[in-house]
Amino acid sequence: MRNERINAGAYPGSPRAWLACLLLILLCLSVSPTRAADKTPQPLTFGVLPMGGPSESLEAWRPMLDDMSHALQRPIRSVSVSTYEGLAQALTEQRIDYAFVSGRLALQAVTQDRMQVVAQLTRGDGTLGYYSVLIVEKDSPIHKLDDIFSKPGHWRYARGEALSVSGYLVPETQLFASRKLDSDTFFSNVLIDNHQNNALAVVNGEADLATNNTADLERFAKHFPDQYARLRVIWKSSLIPHAVIIVRTDLPADLRDRVTQFLISYGKGRNAPQEVAKLQLIHDISGFRPAGNDVLTSFADIDYTLDQRRALSAQWVNNEAMKARLQKIEAAHELLINQLKSNRPLNLAAHTDGTP
Repeated sequence: MRNERINAGAYPGSPRAWLACLLLILLCLSVSPTRAADKTPQPLTFGVLPMGGPSESLEAWRPMLDDMSHALQRPIRSVSVSTYEGLAQALTEQRIDYAFVSGRLALQAVTQDRMQVVAQLTRGDGTLGYYSVLIVEKDSPIHKLDDIFSKPGHWRYARGEALSVSGYLVPETQLFASRKLDSDTFFSNVLIDNHQNNALAVVNGEADLATNNTADLERFAKHFPDQYARLRVIWKSSLIPHAVIIVRTDLPADLRDRVTQFLISYGKGRNAPQEVAKLQLIHDISGFRPAGNDVLTSFADIDYTLDQRRALSAQWVNNEAMKARLQKIEAAHELLINQLKSNRPLNLAAHTDGTP
């Protein structure tokens, strides 16, 4: 009898067998979605340097990013903001995996946000960079720099954000710091906005002069040809290296390598004509070349110059205190330059005192 009971309990139609099958089905239902989710690659988030409006920037980059998504077999989200500060905040909060940024924003991300330069854009004309400019209205009484600096507190000035290389940092370094001046206190009024709006401010008589750059002026000429014809350039800076692509250093090494390889080969393979056409939507970008943190040394020099000016113009209890501050600035700059030239991820602990 005992054997019969055992055999009956094992029979496929028995309640015990049905219960076992039901438990197995429930187990499969609970496990299968998890396994499927594990096989779905996490999306990468790409940050876009503001060029024009945020929607314009996203639309320009989307075709290339779609190709990257296909090549990496991974979803790619894109984020564009209206300000440099907004993009910097997103990098600080680690909401961005890789980004297209200007050199100064890249320097901040490399020194503070565990990012690393992997590529630098190239343009169709073969130039190695672009230039910051000062623009005035065509019939402005300002014809040369002396017309500006001979009248402190007279003119209205439109500039870019503090992180904008051509809109603030380069003119501040090459024009104002060299004269021991600060643009924010030199002019009667200072307007802070993007390149497009600052150019329009000059045209519309809301500012007497404004910063801009050669690349953005080309874009402005295409979108606002009549307004562009009413502008005149009165100053041009030294060459500024092109913008770069930065990637989070804590991403898996193989993923970083795949992203980098895609970028530097894009527009150069068998589909080059179609890919270059997509790059042209981003305003005359012809491709990307390999690059490292060492391309940021000129931007570290800009910070060094501005830090020196602040120290020299500050109030000190004595000359020894000022000399000590200058020596600290000098030592921090030398350390940073050496780290950038090594092309290794920076030791962030070395910059906890707030120096770049």
